[in-house]
Amino acid sequence: MSLVHPVNTSLCLEKLCESNFQKLFCLIPNLCSFQTHATGKTNNRPTLHLKIIDRTTHTLTVELSHQFNKNLDTLMEPAVKIRIYLDANLAEVLKDHARTDVSRVYKNPAQSVEIMNYKWRLNYFLEKWLDHCLQTNYQFRSTRMC
Repeated sequence: MSLVHPVNTSLCLEKLCESNFQKLFCLIPNLCSFQTHATGKTNNRPTLHLKIIDRTTHTLTVELSHQFNKNLDTLMEPAVKIRIYLDANLAEVLKDHARTDVSRVYKNPAQSVEIMNYKWRLNYFLEKWLDHCLQTNYQFRSTRMC
């Protein structure tokens, strides 16, 4: 992941977010219909968990993670928090389990190059993870969480 450095990070990041939007909706076609939680299951693969964090008219904020053990008390990874811009057809990673939200890492707008590179790495990771998940046949259904 750290070996990929696009020449025009801004343009490539936009294209990456467009691609991630498409891949997310290929993986979870009925994504907007879930109210709070959903699980994706397939044969011989870890369960995917979807949590709806926030919903507005034009955005949806979700967390997507794998559950590697049957016990819900286990750590869910990679726990990717994604803001989906429904009107612009973009999906942007806000943070994951290993990295902090970009707004907390870079507080100085003068660090725009570093901010863009940080966002690129987060979203590039999502692209590769979604590619991996799309190689299976996950079926999502709504779940109730206690």
